[in-house]
Amino acid sequence: MTEIVPHLSRITIFPIKSLDGVAVTEAQFTPGGALKHDREFCLVDADGKVINGKRTATIHRLRTSFDFAGQTVALQVQGTDGRHTFHLYQERAELEAWFGRYFGFPVLLRHNTITGFPDDPYGKGPTVIGAQTLSEITSWFPDLTAEDVRRRFRANLEIGDVPPFWEDRLCAEEGSVVQFAVGAVMLEGMMPWPRCVVPSRDPQTGKENHEFQRRFAQRREATMPAWTPRARFDHFYKLCVNTQVPRAQTGMALRVGDEVRILGSMSPTPAPPAATCSGARLPLR
Repeated sequence: MTEIVPHLSRITIFPIKSLDGVAVTEAQFTPGGALKHDREFCLVDADGKVINGKRTATIHRLRTSFDFAGQTVALQVQGTDGRHTFHLYQERAELEAWFGRYFGFPVLLRHNTITGFPDDPYGKGPTVIGAQTLSEITSWFPDLTAEDVRRRFRANLEIGDVPPFWEDRLCAEEGSVVQFAVGAVMLEGMMPWPRCVVPSRDPQTGKENHEFQRRFAQRREATMPAWTPRARFDHFYKLCVNTQVPRAQTGMALRVGDEVRILGSMSPTPAPPAATCSGARLPLR
């Protein structure tokens, strides 16, 4: 009988922060501990403030696709026929102007290949969730599909062949990390990630379900496994585990199908510095 072991079942990266993700079969780590191309770009307003789903619900209506080899992005507004393709470097001004017309205010595109622009300045590594966790959450919301739930929570790594909320095993007690391996790569799990308004919105239209957060928190508390470190839950609107990646893993790659092994708790290793969305302290292109 073949033993079933946890494995990496999906990798999703989000080249422009807050816009659509791209499923890939392999992803390398940058010197800053991020997955290559993940949140590599972000949109900011004239004051340098990030344009994201928390601030700007209309961002949900943007559909994007990327050609990494050609260094282009294609943009389309949900429900329209127009599709606009721009080179990310050679047509930067035209791309910024297009975003400015859509949002109704000046927009700049920032670029950082070292750490990208993560939500968590301390856990800049990929976020992790179990594939069965997404299925479990889907059962709480009969009007949603598993893909709807995936797009709402925007995790980078999905772990297969594990029970719902298995990823809570990667949550560390305060002041420590849980080291785990994905193939030959070592990562450090940190804490369950508090969620914002974004998961409560339809990822295609931005329409908010005002009951989503309450129902989610109720079901999350009721289904919490025995292995979950409850001390890390001051509230139950939390999902996914954020991570950091030791500097020694730079250039190493994760691949779909890699075995996942928990190695144990330890003190955190020093992490690379965080990105700033203005890019003031880091090189931009």
